[in-house]
Amino acid sequence: MSGPPGTHSGASTTTGQRPPDKENDIPMAATLQEILLAPDTKPHVVDDCYTLIQEELADKSGISGTALKLAYKAATTFAPGHVRHMVETLLPRMVEELEPFWADFNTAGGAEFGDYLAKRGDEVADALLRVTDDRAAGSNRPVIIKAYRSVRSGAAKHVKAALPQVGDLVLKYAR
Repeated sequence: MSGPPGTHSGASTTTGQRPPDKENDIPMAATLQEILLAPDTKPHVVDDCYTLIQEELADKSGISGTALKLAYKAATTFAPGHVRHMVETLLPRMVEELEPFWADFNTAGGAEFGDYLAKRGDEVADALLRVTDDRAAGSNRPVIIKAYRSVRSGAAKHVKAALPQVGDLVLKYAR
């Protein structure tokens, strides 16, 4: 017995086909480019990434934390606005590097992208640092290059520490 018009009881139609089921109408998971780089979304993602950098930097301590803070201060002193500009500039490439991880996460049916990224910390950190390494190699700003090189050896540790928050940031826009 079927329900009122427009409802679905699970019965076949007169053509022998099942009516559309809302659960089966869910589109495939969007790519990170579609999610994070959409024109209306990208400025918010840039803001959130910049805030994440600020928060991660504030949490750093010890010798490597001090070195990181000094490098950041050098970069922002000699090139005001440079970090924010780099976030906006590098975001598409970072998203591209995260894309295979996102696709695998969706295929695996995980719940928390940050946990997924953290479990693959070395691999994800290497992928993301390729982006900054390429940018530093192509830079013509000696102060920025020197600041980057001064922290690069310990950068993977800092990137891995931030991966749960990176995953949370992505899910903020993906859900």
